Amino acid sequence: MAQMPKRMKYRKTQRGRIRGFATQGNTVAFGEFGLQALGPAWLTGRQIEAGRVAANHFLKGEGKIWIRAFPHKPITSTPAETRMGKGKGEPEYYAAVVKPGMIIYEVAGVTEELAKTALNRTAHKMPFRVRFVKRRHGVV
Repeated sequence: MAQMPKRMKYRKTQRGRIRGFATQGNTVAFGEFGLQALGPAWLTGRQIEAGRVAANHFLKGEGKIWIRAFPHKPITSTPAETRMGKGKGEPEYYAAVVKPGMIIYEVAGVTEELAKTALNRTAHKMPFRVRFVKRRHGVV
């Protein structure tokens, strides 16, 4: 089932525009391997769920998958063949605002080959280019 927020302060938001690169959520934090966005986009709740299902189906219950994107933004639209001037439409779906560099999915507990194939299947569900990244173990 597509994700959506439990509660919202405002039911409808303005569209805005996606500028710059991700400054937060741009490193692999939970798993060993991740899928990093290379372009800006709105990622719908259905697309996030489709990617999760594709990865889980391939891994057959092995390992663990983290979803780092959550659809907070309501996207509205007016019905087709509606005249101008009746206000802003009702929320149709929810989307996550993805900036270039953001990690969308993470995988742990499987080999690199399995993780690469699983995330490749997920990448086909994304509306933008992505790349496979590994965790960097920094010096403490």
